[in-house]
Amino acid sequence: MARVLVILPTLGQRRDLLRQALESIVAQGDIARCVVVAPTLATDARELVASFGMECVSDPARGISAAVNAGLAAREGEEFYAWLGDDDLFRPGALHTLATVLDRAPQAVLAFGACDYVLEDGRVIATNRAGRYARWVLSFGPDLIPHPGTMVRLTKLMAAGGFDEDLRYTLDLDLFLTLKKQGPFARTTDTVSAFRWHPDSLTVADRAGSSREAIRVKKRHLPAALRPFHGLWNYPVAWLSSFAASQLNRRARRLGGQ
Repeated sequence: MARVLVILPTLGQRRDLLRQALESIVAQGDIARCVVVAPTLATDARELVASFGMECVSDPARGISAAVNAGLAAREGEEFYAWLGDDDLFRPGALHTLATVLDRAPQAVLAFGACDYVLEDGRVIATNRAGRYARWVLSFGPDLIPHPGTMVRLTKLMAAGGFDEDLRYTLDLDLFLTLKKQGPFARTTDTVSAFRWHPDSLTVADRAGSSREAIRVKKRHLPAALRPFHGLWNYPVAWLSSFAASQLNRRARRLGGQ
C-alpha cells in the first residue's frame, strides 16, 4: 500500500501543465497514490488522469477546500497527506525525503522542505527556504510554509476536521495553525517542490483577497486576549507580503521577457 495520499485538484484547463504535475507524481514511485479531483465535465483532464492509471473523483463545486476534502474522502489507509496544484511539481525523490523526515521525528505532525517558484517553462525565479522559525511566525507573521511540498500525518489532518470549506485562499494557513497546537513541525533543507508563479494562480491573481482572508484566519487562532490588538502586526505583515509578491512578479516579468 502507498504511504502517501497525494491530492491534486484541477479544473482541467491547463492540460500540458497538468501532465507535467502528474508525471512528477509518477516519478515518486510506489510511495504515492494520487487522487485527482476534477469537474465531471472536464473530460480531457479525466482522460489524461485515466491514461496515468490514477483515480479521479468529482469536484463538489464548492471551492478548493471542498475539492481537497473530496479527495481525502477517497483515502485507503495511507499514513501521510500531500497536496499538489495542477500546475505545480514535486522534485525527484520529494515524497521519500519528507516521509523519512517524519519517520525520524515521530512526534512531528508535518514536514516541509524548500519550494522553487518557477515560470511556466520551468525556470526558477526564486526559492522559498522556510527556516526553523517558520512555525513560530505563523501566528504573527507571514505563512512561509509552502503547501506543495508539505507532508502531513493523515491521522492529525482528519482529527483537525479536514479543511475549512469557507476558505478560498488560506486553507493551508488555517490547517497549519490548527496543527501547530497538536505538535512540532519537522523540515528538510532539500528542495522538494516547485510552485508555478503566473497570473492565473489564485493567490497571485488576488493578493488583496488572500491577505484579507489570512488576517481573519490568523485572528481567530489567536488567544482571545490578543485578538483586539491583531492589527498592530497583521496589517504591516500583509503589506510586506504584498510588496514581496510584487517584487517576485517584477522578476517573473523580466525573466519572461514581458
